[in-house]
Parts: sequence; structure tokens; C-alpha cells
Amino acid sequence: MDKLMLKALRQIQDQSGLLEVRPVSGGDINRACQVKTGKRQYFVKMNQPVSQTFFQKEINGLTAIAQTHTLPVPQIYGTYYDPETKSALLMLEWVQGNKTANTNPQLGRGLARLHQVKGQAFGFKEDNFIGSLPQHNPWTSDWITFYHDQRLKVQYELGIKRQTILGKRRKKLEKLIDRLDQWLPLNAEPSLIHGDLWGGNWIAGKGGRPYLIDPAVNYAHYELEIAFTELFGGFSPSFYDCYQEVQPLDKNYHERKPLYQLYYLLVHLNLFGESYGSSVDRVLNTYV
Repeated sequence: MDKLMLKALRQIQDQSGLLEVRPVSGGDINRACQVKTGKRQYFVKMNQPVSQTFFQKEINGLTAIAQTHTLPVPQIYGTYYDPETKSALLMLEWVQGNKTANTNPQLGRGLARLHQVKGQAFGFKEDNFIGSLPQHNPWTSDWITFYHDQRLKVQYELGIKRQTILGKRRKKLEKLIDRLDQWLPLNAEPSLIHGDLWGGNWIAGKGGRPYLIDPAVNYAHYELEIAFTELFGGFSPSFYDCYQEVQPLDKNYHERKPLYQLYYLLVHLNLFGESYGSSVDRVLNTYV
């Protein structure tokens, strides 16, 4: 791995010497480490075997967020890909700091401003990844169609292949995804979302400033993002209060919240297995 790291450093024109490589914990999909050279510190993500575009999609997502000037993302130094081993590296700025009393409020307001960046349709300019799974983002004018075809149906079909969706679970999910118009809004607007915003995908930098990392960006109904933040925790009450100062939630949001959390639960079910099965079943039992 050190040889791969040195090749990556040469590619980004840092030949100041590799001083230290320290593993960093926190993610389930990629290996990560803190890398110190004579020039600077990096946060480096590694994965194998992956496609050559795997980390480029993440770069494109980080760039899309950065261009909104709403919340910061780490500086991007580049990627390196070894076609022989199908190993990929992503090299980012090493961001380090401590949360302050203002961190969650800043994150809430910044995310609300991100969600106020509107698109002409739902989707994104390219497909990307949710975890290690492909996430399809064809431009779609209608939110219910997009959520049905590109989110729930895709995970449903993958679950059948991986045998995570069987029997009663399969029948209930089939009924639910064919009745989305009973719960989802017809007038939803496409908002730019991070796309994979759980508590581990934001960090505090200098002065407690919140940074977004590991995006799966697309234009979607903003409630999808808020529902996911509530699924696994990691966000304080002040985050939600300050979010709603900028972007108030619809009065019917809580009726839709489990339905939006279902997408992420299906992703986790297909990635990590039956430990997420009971959570999927609870959502299905709520609606079917």
C-alpha cells in the first residue's frame, strides 16, 4: 500500500517524503488513513477492487456542494487508480477540529441553504454510489416516479437478487411501492441534497466549522435527507431548530418520514444483511 501511496503522491506533485500513515476508523465501505508528508497532512481513502470512476463520483459530489457556497467540504487533492489491482485512492485535505456550541446550528442552517439550491428536475448529471452500491440518477420531472423507479424499485430488485427481500417482506414492499402517491407530495421541488448524510458523514474543522464528507449527491425532495438524519442519530436538537429557521418542514413531514427512511434501510439491508431486516419490516407494517 505504501507503494500505491507514493505513486499517488507523485501524481499530485508531492514528493516531500512519506513520514507517517495512521489508520482512521469510522467507515464501513472504505479503508481510511491519515497521511503525513514533509509538505502537508492528507485524509486518504482506499478501496479495492473498484471501478476507475468510484472516487471520481465522490469528487464530483464534493465539488457540486462546494460550488453552492453553503457548507464547506475538504479540499480535493486528487485520485489515483491502479488498473492492475483495481485499487483506488482519494486524497483530501486533513480536516481537524472540535465541535462547539455553534457547530450543530451552523450545520443546520447550512444544510437548509443547500436544500434551497433547486434543480430543473430530480436526479443528477451522472449516476454515483450510495455506499458501494450504484445509485441511478436519470433526470426525472416527477418526484414520485423518481423515488419509485430509481430508489425503492432498484433496491427491491437488488434485494431479490441478494435474497434479502423474500416472502411477506417482498409482498408488502411490492404493495407499498405501487401506492406511493398516497403519501408523497405531488408538488415536491428538486433540492440539492448531500444524499448520504448520517452522523459519520460530517466533521468539525477549525473553530468547530462543520464540513460535509462522503456525499451521494442528487436533486431530491429535501425531506428525504432530513428523514435520514433522524434514522441513526448524530444531530442535535439545535441542528433541527436552526434548519427550520431557514427551511421549515412541512406539517405532513412526519407522516412521510418512515417512507423516506425506507430507502436507506433497504440500502443497508442489501449491503450488510438481515440486521436491518426488522427495521425494514417496521416501516412496511406502518404503511401496508
